[in-house]
Amino acid sequence: MLHIPTWSRVVTFLILLAGVVIAMPNALPQSVLDDLPWWWPKGTVTLGLDLQGGSYLLMEVGMNEVQKDRIEQLKADTRINLRKAHITYTFAKTADNVESVKILDANRVEDARGILKDLNPQTGGLLTVGAREYDMSESGGNTFTLKMTEGYLTQLQGEIVRQSIEVVRKRIDQLGTREATIEQEGSDRIVIQVPGLRDPSELIKVLGTTAKMTFQLVDESANVDEAVKGNVPIGSELLYEDNPIKGGKPIPIVVERRVLVAGDRLTDARQSFSSSTGEPNVTFAFDTIGAKEFGNATKDNVNRRFAIVLDNKVIEAPVIREPIIGGRGEITGNFTVQTANELAVLLRAGALPAPLKILQQNSVGPELGEDSIQAGRISALAGLVLVALFMFARYGLFGLFADLALTLNIILLLAALTLFNATLTLPGIAGIVLTMGMAVDANVLIYERIREEQRNGRSMLASIDQGFQRARATIFDANMTHLIASLILFELGSGPVRGFAVALGVGIITSFFTAVMVTRLIVVMWLAIARPRKLAL
Repeated sequence: MLHIPTWSRVVTFLILLAGVVIAMPNALPQSVLDDLPWWWPKGTVTLGLDLQGGSYLLMEVGMNEVQKDRIEQLKADTRINLRKAHITYTFAKTADNVESVKILDANRVEDARGILKDLNPQTGGLLTVGAREYDMSESGGNTFTLKMTEGYLTQLQGEIVRQSIEVVRKRIDQLGTREATIEQEGSDRIVIQVPGLRDPSELIKVLGTTAKMTFQLVDESANVDEAVKGNVPIGSELLYEDNPIKGGKPIPIVVERRVLVAGDRLTDARQSFSSSTGEPNVTFAFDTIGAKEFGNATKDNVNRRFAIVLDNKVIEAPVIREPIIGGRGEITGNFTVQTANELAVLLRAGALPAPLKILQQNSVGPELGEDSIQAGRISALAGLVLVALFMFARYGLFGLFADLALTLNIILLLAALTLFNATLTLPGIAGIVLTMGMAVDANVLIYERIREEQRNGRSMLASIDQGFQRARATIFDANMTHLIASLILFELGSGPVRGFAVALGVGIITSFFTAVMVTRLIVVMWLAIARPRKLAL
């Protein structure tokens, strides 16, 4: 029947009212938005890189560095365990993902084999359960070779890329830059789009720093001059600290490889000022475990120097005067306010698990974006006008009802994009234009069904009722197939394709609502007010 329950009418009106209120800021200038009361929604659709200009970066994750680090860790574990078992050994030449160790005592080969097997755990990936991280082989001469398995490399690469995306997202958010699009492309690349960012130099500087921070003891027994010549003591490494004197050469420092506290235990880092000198510095805080490790390390090494190392570069190497309890401290150095803030941003966001290499860098100017917006406006208005004229010419008054529903559909679509904080791109505008045509498809089905019912001899009210009832299933099926297609585009596509899929998918949902609920409500209200005797359709 054409009777619509009161609750259905109320819900429909509330949805339309909410859509108008939420979408309204998109049509208002900023001066008017500023004068609106605090409780009024002021969000607008975010324009994408192609519409408002901005920066585009394509970066590659340095997996080679990760493989080297894992092999170095494996070598360190091998060294510690073989020494603990009093097994003499020597390392052969090691590649990026291969370690070779020769056992010098032939009587201890079996013991060494067991130790190396214990250092080779099973991978935990869904497709590699039961596989080992390394393929272990014996090449003769009591030599064992461990090479990373393909399954482990694939699993490791996926984890590193996902971690890198999260760290990149945190760093961009810490910079105060919003609405950035960060997506994986291929197996080891990351696409970063930041609308509105004209100069990407600061972003590149922040993203190009790994920010791997460690606290290590200075090897006071080492001869720095000999270390510079290449004679670094076993278990130590040669690093450099910037000389605060202008033009001064970096100062070499020998530090122990053993890490006292890792930077991943940091929970906060802020730019501040020294209470004694007033110079910019960085204050930091550890989590519970980090605070305990840092407290024990400083308690056991009073009057020794410890180095604060960031990306294999010593920031400072102060003397531990007393135990530092409580998990808080400060980093002083040759900082400006800007450099101290940048370091705090990096530490808060966390270290990148692998270095990022810039493969492509583009900047889209606002002029090009303005041209795209103008072209989008013209195409959207042209599509709306042509569709509206066709519907009026074909169906008369009922065509006007469809045009009103189409206008409300566009408003609801903008409201949904605003509410979900979606980014509107040029392909997204194309999706909106396509939605206009698809939205009136449902009205065409309904009206043609009404005409068919009239030809079959039904009365006016019965024809309208049956037209809406019998067309509903067809409309649902058609919209569902389109929605599935948009979901596939969103899942498999990237960048502009996903923007198109979002606009299309949301438009399909709103068009189904306006065709089935809104148009029917308009027709029912017209029948109640006008009380026509004959249907001119």
